[in-house]
Amino acid sequence: MRFFSIFFIFIFFLYGFNNKEVNTDKDKLLIEIISYVIERGHYDPKEINDDFSEKVFEKYLENIDGQHRFLLESDIKTFSRFKYKIDDQIKNADLDFFNLSYEIILNRIGEVKSFYKDLLETPFDFTKDENIILDYKNQSYFISQIQLKKYWRSRFKLSTLDRFTTKKEEENDKFQKDSLYQIKSDQILEEESRKITLENMDYFFQNYSEFNRKDWFSIYLNSIVEQFDPHTFYFAPSDKDKFDTSMSGKFEGIGARLTKRNQEVKIVEIISGGPLWRDKLLEVGDIILKVGQKNKESVDISGMRLDDAVNLIKGPKGTEVFLTVKKIDGTISLVTVVRDIVELEETYAKSSIIRTKENIYGLIEIPKFYVDFKDYKERNAAIDVKKEINELKKRNVKGIILDLRNNGGGSLKAVVDMTGFFIKTGPVVQVKSTGGKKEILSDIDANIFWNGPLVVLVNEFSASASEIIAAALQDYKRAIVIGSKQTFGKGTVQNMVDLNRIISSNTYGDLGALKVTTDKFYRINGGSTQLEGVKSDIIFPNRYKYVEIGEKDQDNPLKWDKISPANYVKWEKMLNYDFSMKKSKERLSNNFYFKLIDEQAKWIKKQQENFSYSLNYVKYNLKRVEDNQYSKRFEKLNNYESLYDFEWIPEAGNRNSISPDLLEKRTRWQESLKKDLYVSEAIEVLKDLNNELSSKYKIANTKK
Repeated sequence: MRFFSIFFIFIFFLYGFNNKEVNTDKDKLLIEIISYVIERGHYDPKEINDDFSEKVFEKYLENIDGQHRFLLESDIKTFSRFKYKIDDQIKNADLDFFNLSYEIILNRIGEVKSFYKDLLETPFDFTKDENIILDYKNQSYFISQIQLKKYWRSRFKLSTLDRFTTKKEEENDKFQKDSLYQIKSDQILEEESRKITLENMDYFFQNYSEFNRKDWFSIYLNSIVEQFDPHTFYFAPSDKDKFDTSMSGKFEGIGARLTKRNQEVKIVEIISGGPLWRDKLLEVGDIILKVGQKNKESVDISGMRLDDAVNLIKGPKGTEVFLTVKKIDGTISLVTVVRDIVELEETYAKSSIIRTKENIYGLIEIPKFYVDFKDYKERNAAIDVKKEINELKKRNVKGIILDLRNNGGGSLKAVVDMTGFFIKTGPVVQVKSTGGKKEILSDIDANIFWNGPLVVLVNEFSASASEIIAAALQDYKRAIVIGSKQTFGKGTVQNMVDLNRIISSNTYGDLGALKVTTDKFYRINGGSTQLEGVKSDIIFPNRYKYVEIGEKDQDNPLKWDKISPANYVKWEKMLNYDFSMKKSKERLSNNFYFKLIDEQAKWIKKQQENFSYSLNYVKYNLKRVEDNQYSKRFEKLNNYESLYDFEWIPEAGNRNSISPDLLEKRTRWQESLKKDLYVSEAIEVLKDLNNELSSKYKIANTKK
């Protein structure tokens, strides 16, 4: 942030006293300011040249019409004269390309709006042998509006066929329950299904009509700034922190964090304590297709703005929302969710003791590295974890599991402090800032709070700060890291820049904010966590093994590199890691459930690579039945149950003071741990480490 302090002063003099001489509109001003901030504040600014221009051009087309639903090949040819000129447009704050594209995309949307109702007037014949391919990345733009109409008709037919198939299943279920029930004819079901498609399209274009020029301009701006890295992003005034606040704090809804990519609303996080987590209804990677309310038909949200989709999904506590969901394995299901209050309490660390026949072990789950930014001495992740370790030591545990799965990061200071609980003193992470200045953040407390066997459990969603502690403990040879092949690989730091602070006497209204990447993390061994993340010492197969997840799969990630290592001394009480890892790999190779998980992961990958859909009812339904039947083989995974007993340690130390809701959450958590294959193997690793301890080795019981 040192750069920005200087930068703000400079900009004040640039614009503050010469505001009357600025003769440009708000959009041009935004381009000038954002360009200046990125060029001077970004960790690794790129040269804005013809190559940069080409990438912006392609990204912008993807962002405004990634599914090729509106634009024609002739439009792309019209735009192509700007393909290598956007760099010049940025430098000159020229809006010619944006203005042209904005005009054309609105006209094309209007053309589709003018004919979509006609396409839905005629009944669909589901006996015809037709198909549709939805491989947008490899699909060319259509030459004529005739081709485009044919494509839209196929999309409508697929959407209607999906509803038709579901309705036929519902009718058959009703008949099975009541033999006197009169099953509706296929003609009626087709008509009802087609009507729903029409209503959803009406809603789709209604939302498009609410999408104004500034919204399109935000897309254009982000097509530019995203070329620097995937985490640099412009927030328009109306969008600034709105979604993040509504989905991560205390709110009434389903308890999920959503994202939208390629017109799909996908679940990227299940918030602990929320209805989805409590009732085990959905999981990360599931795609929400439609949203229904009581006594209303479901609405297709694929073409909807994300915040509009969120507004449909959230609602008052106790009300129901009906979600049509495409599961990660490709199956379609209708899920009823009773909305509830999602409490922030579930973001805090919690611990459980694990009882085996031989010993007692401990597990600490850390959802994120939280902190009160107003006062670090208030509740934060490091303080809470220290308390949890102390509670575990009171119960004489022989090893601890740090569960960092799905931990997306948080406070860097909390991570440094927490790492210090397990080492004597020394560096924890290296930070390289804009301008190349390197800083080493170290633990300076010589006390060791826990010196016993330690296992760190990670997955593909362990990112940023969670990767720092995993990397440090791995470099010190202080812990065995187990889990996915590697963690997410986000080795960068972002700062939020309020663009309204940059100029004085702003007459253009709220300018929004820019999140810009300013720093990069490096391990104490010198390697960056960027892209590579942290590679597990013991690799577990999981459902996401073959799916593209992580920083390396994002657009324009910063490169991996290496700097000089910090001076550090490896853990003096070296445990026999080789023995423990050898034993673990032997167990994994012979474990039925892990083999089944690997098979499931391959099938999920195969399902995601299928872009062809039959528009014939018999074939479409046959594929649906086959998928549902094949997915049942993986239900065996639900049968797994650990041989060990789990007991939650109340935060206050007194169960009687805990609310019934929180007690229920903790009970469910304990149940989930007992059915968690990965936790079970982590326990086995701790047992092996404990068995190899020297008789002279004594677990620390100090530093309280």
